[in-house]
Amino acid sequence: MMKTIAIIVAGGSGTRFGAQLPKQFLELGGKPILMRTIEAFGENRDGSFDVIVTLPADQMDLWRTMCERQGFAVPHRVVAGGETRWHSVKNALDSIGDLTDVDVVAVHDGVRPLATAGLIHRVLEAARRDGAAIPVVPLNNSVRQVTGDASHALDRSSLRAVQTPQAFDAHLLIEAYRQPFDPTFTDDASVVERYGHSVTLVEGDPQNLKITRPMDLALAEYLLNTDA
Repeated sequence: MMKTIAIIVAGGSGTRFGAQLPKQFLELGGKPILMRTIEAFGENRDGSFDVIVTLPADQMDLWRTMCERQGFAVPHRVVAGGETRWHSVKNALDSIGDLTDVDVVAVHDGVRPLATAGLIHRVLEAARRDGAAIPVVPLNNSVRQVTGDASHALDRSSLRAVQTPQAFDAHLLIEAYRQPFDPTFTDDASVVERYGHSVTLVEGDPQNLKITRPMDLALAEYLLNTDA
């Protein structure tokens, strides 16, 4: 059976929270956020996942201790992250080795713990069909483009907010990441597009929050309790 690799990128700090712990280690429903994110891929309907987590090198001992205290047993491998998200994903890809039995690589934010099995399945199926797929959601707020001191309104009906997981044919993603780093790479889709491959958009999930501020954590706690 072919397997899928899930790269979970966790390199945040607790700066916006005013917290001592990096945000991926803050608790959500009694568990560190990162554990809940890993569980979303450990409990899936799409075959066998190999989970690779990227963490800053100086956070690895803390993570190991947290896993021991929680008795966290979902299989995963930890790889040192890099200077940017791009470098972290590149490090994870470089650690994979043999791709003989790998069909798709999915890349997911470590602080998006509420990704559902349905969302993951939609993205993986589209990636298997088209080679590259990302989840998107409509914008709720009006948006403006700012140029210097001037600005003008944009038609939000033609815009989408991008989420993760983003999924790609394994060989395609690895080849795309052989391009030199460019600071304009905002996510994995932008790397693959620069390589020359189009990206399919699939329906995202408004509840697939990226937890970056205290209000995001409070909302995720509410959603978690509502679904319980």
